[in-house]
Amino acid sequence: MFRTLSDPASATVTILIDGVPTPALPGETVAAVLLRQAEPWARAEADGTRRAPYCLAGACFECRARVDGAPSVRTCQVTVREGMRVERQSGLPEIGQ
Repeated sequence: MFRTLSDPASATVTILIDGVPTPALPGETVAAVLLRQAEPWARAEADGTRRAPYCLAGACFECRARVDGAPSVRTCQVTVREGMRVERQSGLPEIGQ
């Protein structure tokens, strides 16, 4: 469904999505990388409903994930960097996080 418009042979960085090394282009958002995955990436709300990146503008909060250990990061607002760790955040974050 989603694909890059630039040359995929250009320089890439590697991020970890749920522990899986994944190539990404410098300057693209984490949400763009998540949407490009072969297996649909989604998280689950506290009530079990599935959510995935939607507006890509930071307004809907549907793209929230744990990034480098920080909970509830809007992935559409964060650009990738080498070694970044992105994890599905299901349910509510713990109090104090």
